Amino acid sequence: MKLREEAAHFDISLLDYCETSNHVHLLAFAEDTGQICQFMQRVEGQFAQSYNRRKKRRGAFWEDRFHSTTVEPGGHLEACMVYIALNMVRCGVVTHPREWPWCGYHELMGLRQRFRILDFEQTLALLGAVSAEEFRRNYEAMIQERIAKDQKKREPRWTEAIAVGSESFVREAASRVEHRQRLEIELNGENWVLKEPGVHYNAFPV
Repeated sequence: MKLREEAAHFDISLLDYCETSNHVHLLAFAEDTGQICQFMQRVEGQFAQSYNRRKKRRGAFWEDRFHSTTVEPGGHLEACMVYIALNMVRCGVVTHPREWPWCGYHELMGLRQRFRILDFEQTLALLGAVSAEEFRRNYEAMIQERIAKDQKKREPRWTEAIAVGSESFVREAASRVEHRQRLEIELNGENWVLKEPGVHYNAFPV
């Protein structure tokens, strides 16, 4: 898997992912966020080259540059992971994440032992040093609850915002991107969101 191969070149931890036929949701951690940008550029470039060789074509594969959203550790991070897990359920392709093999659910639940790419220890640390058992119990319960209540709709904050988290976390993130002309901070459910008004990440609908 390209993600596993390329992650070895950078000082980053992959926390979660979901691959589909036309896009990828990826959750990663790095002390130096520039490492994530370099990692994504390398993954996109290597994938495009590989695809072009197989299909005997030339040119770019990805239509748009990737969009990144900074997520606060703890409960906000866990909510983001549940959102990623439900991606193919939201599309109507499967009824539960366990039915989709190309996502992080299986590793996070301890169901995949070979060809793992996620840093599960780092994930637990970012969630507040919870035990693996506690995480898996809560993670599965949150997924089941969202499915049972049909709470699977698209949530743009995870794919369009600059930052998601507590008010203090979002305001601190805003202080680091003051070069952008317009920024907006709003409360969205239980999350504070930093975004650019009128700017939407419309490459993919989910």
